Amino acid sequence: MTDAFDSTDSLRSAEPLKHVQSVTFEQPVQLELGGELPVTVAYETYGQLNAAKDNAVLICHALSGDSHVAAHNADDAPGWWDVCVGPGKPIDTDRYFVICPNILGGCRGTTGPGAINPDTDRPYGADFPTITINDMVEAQRMLVDHLGIKRLLAVVGGSMGGQMAISWAIRHPDRVRGLVPLATSPRVSSQSLAFDIVGRNAILHDPNHAGGQYYDKGQGPMVGLALARMIAHVTYLSRESMEEKFDATRYEPRDLPVAFEKEFSVGSYLGYQGAKFVDRFDANSYLAITMAIDLFDLGSTVAELTEVLAESTGRWLVISFTSDWLFPPRQSRLVVQSLLAEEKPVSYCNVSSNCGHDAFLLEDDVAVYGELIRGFLANLRGDENGSTNDVHRHGRGSIFAADRLDYDHVVDLVDPGASVLDLGCGTGGLLTQLKRRGHQRLMGVEIDEQAIVASVRAGLDVVHADLERDLTIFGDKQFDLVVLSRTLQVVHDVEGVMDQMLRIGRKCIVTFPNFGYHKLRTMLADQGRAPVAGVLSHQWYNTPNLRFLSITDFEEFCQAHGITVHVRQFLDTEAGLDVADDPNLNADLAIFVVSR
Repeated sequence: MTDAFDSTDSLRSAEPLKHVQSVTFEQPVQLELGGELPVTVAYETYGQLNAAKDNAVLICHALSGDSHVAAHNADDAPGWWDVCVGPGKPIDTDRYFVICPNILGGCRGTTGPGAINPDTDRPYGADFPTITINDMVEAQRMLVDHLGIKRLLAVVGGSMGGQMAISWAIRHPDRVRGLVPLATSPRVSSQSLAFDIVGRNAILHDPNHAGGQYYDKGQGPMVGLALARMIAHVTYLSRESMEEKFDATRYEPRDLPVAFEKEFSVGSYLGYQGAKFVDRFDANSYLAITMAIDLFDLGSTVAELTEVLAESTGRWLVISFTSDWLFPPRQSRLVVQSLLAEEKPVSYCNVSSNCGHDAFLLEDDVAVYGELIRGFLANLRGDENGSTNDVHRHGRGSIFAADRLDYDHVVDLVDPGASVLDLGCGTGGLLTQLKRRGHQRLMGVEIDEQAIVASVRAGLDVVHADLERDLTIFGDKQFDLVVLSRTLQVVHDVEGVMDQMLRIGRKCIVTFPNFGYHKLRTMLADQGRAPVAGVLSHQWYNTPNLRFLSITDFEEFCQAHGITVHVRQFLDTEAGLDVADDPNLNADLAIFVVSR
């Protein structure tokens, strides 16, 4: 976005939707909090449902969204997620049948407070019942049934839409193969709840709210709704994005015809966003939907969430954004940790972004979150077409180059069918070899976003985590083997990482470059220089290697820390040979199998 006033709302309007469809159900929705509600659902579809009816992707929108997720053609108005949905895009409408319904309680065709109450022949207004996220999902389930789809390929949603995705996994685990919740949480934080409360009060205390029965009075609570949107919009941005938008022009506000303070540029921006929102949204819908968001509460601890998510049978891709303080990453990690506790298949990435909560709607980071979704959906369908060709190629050569001779030896050390956690899994080379060998329970830990994208594309489960801080998300003896391959030398807290590995795995495989190797000794002793050239491939000032351990050093470490060594293997990877004679001098790579 080049204009500071651009936002995710910029291209949206109250114009009629050209491609919207609707269905009125014979049976009412049985509401979670009691009572029932006759329902009409407005929705849009994209692409074609295949003969097997197994390529359907349900997209759940956020608070201010609607059924118009993307433009249908060049003549159609832009949608709210055009960056992600469409032909050739991450959610590819040439491959998938995409369904996006307006949610229950909305104001773009689905039954909400502005709909006619059959008991009074007037809009529901304040008589609209209190609805929940689960009620919204029930209306979606009825729509999916209406379309003749027995099982969805995936449910995808951000923010409130992510809450719906989680609800689908809990309420209808047999109806969906994959779940993609973005920028969401199992319950809103108290801080987020506070902003919603202030927004609702702004609407309720607008004199034109008229107790919610304002539809026939000419003017509704426009000021209150605009204020609620202004308050909420602050929470959608990050500190960095607000500085980028407004710091340079702080005292240069735009002269806009809005009835709000415009002394500062950020004030004129918020006034503009509030006024624009009023043109297309209903205040009573805002009240109903935000209340549903705030009532959604699956628990705040791993124990509570683990119990709730226990029946989930689908595969998960959880995505958060580093600068999102409305639905902070720690809440997504709580979901991930709970799924891991139940040994559910899950991948997770905390995308580095300056865009705040709105990041999941913007093009700024779509190269990461969009490609994660693309790869995840492709693998749900079993479409790995060529994804591993350039990512996992390996062969014989120096361990310090791209090829990975050590993988062959590590694979041979893994018992058939063993569960494996690969720390610092990179693009998934080792896990891919094990997957091809038939191992079912494989998990990677990685910190590099692009490596995570590659691993997800290859159909692997990988969790975005720092192995020096985040390994507590795994349980005791949760894996048969924990692998740390060519990473020990870059670890700061060696004792801490080794303790965690030995806690999580029944056994551990550790491989590392041997800095006692004769070529490295020669460079330092004879040339008086830090070892470089073809052996380490780095200069002293840009090397990632922090520890210069030898085979002898590691053996002494194990003895001092009560670690049992089961297997030792030593390689000269430049020659492609096993080493038996004086390995501390002649091997450039060591492989140990250990336990405690």
